[in-house]
Parts: sequence; C-alpha cells; structure tokens
Amino acid sequence: MTGSVPTSRLDRPRFPSELREVRSESLAEELVVVESKPELETPEAVLVVDRLPPFPVPWRNPLKCIAWIVRTLFGLASLTLLLAVSAAVPLVNFWVLGYFLDVTGRIGRTGKLRAAFPLLGLAPRFGSIVLGTWLCVLPLRLVSGAASDATLIDPRGRAAAGWQFALTLSSWLMVAHLCMALARGGALGCFFRPFKNFRWLRARWRDRDYWERASTAIGQFLTGLNARAYYSIGWRGFVGTFAWLIVPSALYVSLHDPSKPGQFISMLAGGFGLWLTLMWAPLLQARFAAENRLGVFRELKTARELFCRAPFAWLFAIVLTYVLALPLYLFKALSPPQDAMWFITIIFVVSIFPTKVALGWAYQRSMRRTNRAWWPWRILCRTLLAAIVGIYVFILFFTPAIGEHGRRVVFEHHVLLLPVPF
Repeated sequence: MTGSVPTSRLDRPRFPSELREVRSESLAEELVVVESKPELETPEAVLVVDRLPPFPVPWRNPLKCIAWIVRTLFGLASLTLLLAVSAAVPLVNFWVLGYFLDVTGRIGRTGKLRAAFPLLGLAPRFGSIVLGTWLCVLPLRLVSGAASDATLIDPRGRAAAGWQFALTLSSWLMVAHLCMALARGGALGCFFRPFKNFRWLRARWRDRDYWERASTAIGQFLTGLNARAYYSIGWRGFVGTFAWLIVPSALYVSLHDPSKPGQFISMLAGGFGLWLTLMWAPLLQARFAAENRLGVFRELKTARELFCRAPFAWLFAIVLTYVLALPLYLFKALSPPQDAMWFITIIFVVSIFPTKVALGWAYQRSMRRTNRAWWPWRILCRTLLAAIVGIYVFILFFTPAIGEHGRRVVFEHHVLLLPVPF
C-alpha cells in the first residue's frame, strides 16, 4: 500500500469557468503558467529584500530585535511616503494602483503576510534621501530667514549684504553637498559626511568610473521600482474594473430633474446595477491581481463560486473595503493645492492598503478549499453583504453634494480604482 504524496501549492487547482468538471492536473499546469508571467515578476527581489525579514528572538538578540523594529518602521514609513507622493502625481498613480494589486496578488498566491510589502527594501533609501535632504536644507532655511529679516530692516546695510552673501555661498555649497551625497547612493549617513563625499568624488574622478557607477546605481533603483510591471497591471486592472462601474455609475447620477419619471427610473436602475457591481467587483479584481489575466473580469460565475467556498472571508474583506472607503469621501469635499495633495494621499494609502491585504487573504482561503460552505452560511453572508453594500450605495448617492468635483465623485471609486483624493 503506497503512501500518499502531499500536494504542494503549485499543485493546487485553480478556478476555471466550470470548477466541478475540470481535473486538478490541467489546472496545476495553468497555475504554474500564471505564476511565471513576466508581469508578476519582481526584479527588485534580486537587488533588495522586498518582504519583511524574520523577526529575531527578543530574549536571544535584544539589540537585533530593536534594530529590526526601527528598520521595519522606517521602511514602512518610507514606503507610505513613496506611495503617497506617487499617487498625487497624475498618470504615476497608475503605478500605485498596480502596486496595490500586486499586494493582493502576492497574498492570494502565497497566503503569507510577509509577502505583502513589495519594495520594502527599496523604500528606506527613498526615505533616507527625503529625510537627509530636509535636514540639510533646514539650516539653509534659517539663513534665508535671517537674510530676509536683515533686508527688511536695512536693505542697504552691511548686515543685509553679509547675510545675502552667506545665503548665496551656503546655497551653492549645499547644492554641491547634496549632489555628492546622492551620487554616493543617498544613504542617510552620506548627508552628514561632506568630507568623505568629497574624497569619494575625487577617487571616482581619478579612476574615471563616476558615470559608470552612477548609471548602474540609477538603473538598479529604477529596476527595483518595477515600474513596467506595475504600470501594466495597474492600467489593465483599472480598465477591467472601470468597465464594470462606468454604466451603472453614469445612470446613478443621471437624475437632474426629479419631476421627470425617465430620469428617476434611470437613477434607480443605475443604483441597482451599481449595487450588484460593487458586490462582485472586489472578487473580480482580487482574482485578476492573483492570476494577472484580464479575461477574469468576464468570468462572473467563477467569482460567485469563489464566494461560495469562503463566504465569511469574502464578507469580511468586502465589508472592510467599503467601510474604510466611506470616510475618505470627506477628504474630497475640498480640493487642496497640488503640492499639498500628497499629504492627504497618505490617508488614502494607509486606509486602502488593509483592504488589499484582506482581499488577497480571502482569495487564498477560497483557493485552498475544494468544497462549498454550508448553504445556510452562504445565504447568511450574501444577505449581510447585500444589505451592507446597499447602505454604501445609498450613502454614495449623496457624495456629489459634498464633493469638490460634483457628480464626478461617483465615478472615482478610489477604493477600487485610483487611490487618490481627486
């Protein structure tokens, strides 16, 4: 009697259009193909660590434990800042959407929370550059303030001329210092060791390899951002989701004159369609993120089967998605200046990230199960989901009254589309 061979994750079946009739062997081959698609590759994994490192044992290595906590917190803060600044820039925000979809896909394929932080190893360098530049420019701002005050008190006096000369000289020196710090790699220590930066630049000039080193460092940084893959999955995820949302959203805001029955009926039809769409759009988007296949947006039957296999997990994930989405509409009541948009976008990034993790987790649970849940649980979860999404759609009807962009707010769907406040 032969023993059973344990099935690995790559051998687990995927969801085809007819889940009950297709054997797991062909689906295992399909899964391997999906996981090896170039759009889902992460070249930054070769250059930097893109996931949380193992947590040291506190009672064995207390100093390493403290260093792990500090390094991780700084990395998460830097990653949040990088996403917020990128999301505030038009067209670049598609890269952020692709990042969020990749988070969902990673958890959906692996089931590990540690895999939910791509670019975590690259973000601290960005944070070091921002923090180091800010700290270096701070004394320059003090000199600028003193020069401005001296000019106001005595525009032609010696003090004003001296402060203006000091400001000009310090500005040029600071520019040179920042350029050398960035040329050395932008680590935080580089911003506080100007003489070492100068010696490094002199050595590079002597060896005539400055441009080679600089181009290699810039190329590694840009490759680590995984821009091409994230743009690809971001654009396609946006198009697939927006195709489901555009028609019901347009009908939902078509009411201009309540005395006209046609417009009222169109509004009700749009609300009903938006209610149905928002119930299943997160499932379709999570499956697209995990499989990286645009055709999944046409496979509604498979999404319904996914829900039947893990109804409580999907109920939690979808409810969390819309509960965290509602408060963000309050930040759309005002339109801040473009240079301050990144600050509000931090709130959007922090609020949306847990929803992507939850959707990936729900997808992984439904993929691990081979049978449907007990039918009363399915009915209960569908009823609760229908009621909560219905409340969300009802509240969504009033958002144009408080939004800066009027009826356009209904089309934005920041929790499913671009994670930006505009």
